[in-house]
Amino acid sequence: MSTALFVSPHLDDVAFSCGGTLAIMADAGWRTVMATCFTATVLPATGFALACQLDKCLGPEVDYMALRREEDRQAAAILGVTDLPWLDLPEAPHRGYGDAPALFGDVHPGDDIWIILAERLRTLIADTAPDQIFAPQGLGNHVDHQHTIRALQSLGTDIPIAWYRDTPYAIRDPAAPALVDAPAAATIPIDATLDRKIHAACAYASQIGFQFGGPAGVATALTAFTAREGGERFAGKLILAAS
Repeated sequence: MSTALFVSPHLDDVAFSCGGTLAIMADAGWRTVMATCFTATVLPATGFALACQLDKCLGPEVDYMALRREEDRQAAAILGVTDLPWLDLPEAPHRGYGDAPALFGDVHPGDDIWIILAERLRTLIADTAPDQIFAPQGLGNHVDHQHTIRALQSLGTDIPIAWYRDTPYAIRDPAAPALVDAPAAATIPIDATLDRKIHAACAYASQIGFQFGGPAGVATALTAFTAREGGERFAGKLILAAS
């Protein structure tokens, strides 16, 4: 059985960005591994990290990341994910990024979490032996996406990497520059799995109000974006069949 490793900086990036492709590959018999990098619970949440859950009407007593991991589990079941590893690193608001502009700016001096992430990804790749890797291009410039890209690139793997267009950033600014400069490889039509992608995206109930304006907004935005893009677009090396 061929294996595809989908690398998600946060608990929702793969589902929002390339969930249709994941579902297609799962239906075709691929083993699909959806690994999320920044998933750690940090209690008590303070500062901007706490604000990020309070503005979603989640009180300070709520384990926000545990709630999001459960959402991820629900989305994975909808898409047909085989394995769902969480790499248990803290998100940027828990690492000293104190407001929204900081999340989309330069990596802070001393924030070398990519080094730890690279080792966890190295172990994951050794354990899962993927034939294909999917990872974000870095549209939007989120610092956690920057770290994910740097960690993967530092491994120097020969495994093909298809770099997906980070969504919803790609919806907000389709011409946004990518951090990964790779030639376009393919656009995958996802007509057959778009409904499942939308259903899976809606599983991230804590996020879709802010990102899409609610469940109806998810369907409208992802349907229109898929039509405009012709499916899900990737740069780099992409295989849909492996020996």
